[in-house]
Amino acid sequence: MAPTLTKSRTTHLLYLHGFRSSPLSTKARKLAGHMAFHHLDVHWWCPQLPPSPREAMALLLNVISDWPRDSMAVVGSSLGGFYATYVAEQTGCRAVLINPAVDPARDLAHYIGEQSSWHNPADRFFFLPAYVEELRALSLGPLTHPDHYLAFIAKGDEVLDWREMHARYATSPMLLLEGGDHALSDFDAHLPRLLAFLDLA
Repeated sequence: MAPTLTKSRTTHLLYLHGFRSSPLSTKARKLAGHMAFHHLDVHWWCPQLPPSPREAMALLLNVISDWPRDSMAVVGSSLGGFYATYVAEQTGCRAVLINPAVDPARDLAHYIGEQSSWHNPADRFFFLPAYVEELRALSLGPLTHPDHYLAFIAKGDEVLDWREMHARYATSPMLLLEGGDHALSDFDAHLPRLLAFLDLA
């Protein structure tokens, strides 16, 4: 069981992008820019995640192994939200989730084969059948500390079912948005709420 969180100002912030995405995503770049301008004292890390979920999680848990649990936080979008949930459950840290994937093993089984990056179509990778099982291995039961999570869920998400996301994080602080889209294109409007949750306002 993850430790109970002693809420304090965030000193270490991890951002996790979604499937076929990268640190070049609009949300990642906007948050990185805000942190660089307003919070240079916060350790920021937004890695390019490997296609293998097992390798991605091994990378993350290794790098954050010495991060302070009571003042670290993770932000994740889509598949990154699924990963962020796993990180938060392992560490007890706060997590902000943006249209988080709930059952990526089921959803990404349709994407086995060669894929390309949204932000660099020349960057290609293979999503292997084994990765579906690796995702399944990262699936967790009920949240240990629902209050550690803030979820932004758009009813207009064209990729994931908002009802499934809502059910998964129903007992957590949540902003359920009428309309919107999977990318949360109006991310700027929600940045103050995100920062306040992390004590960075």
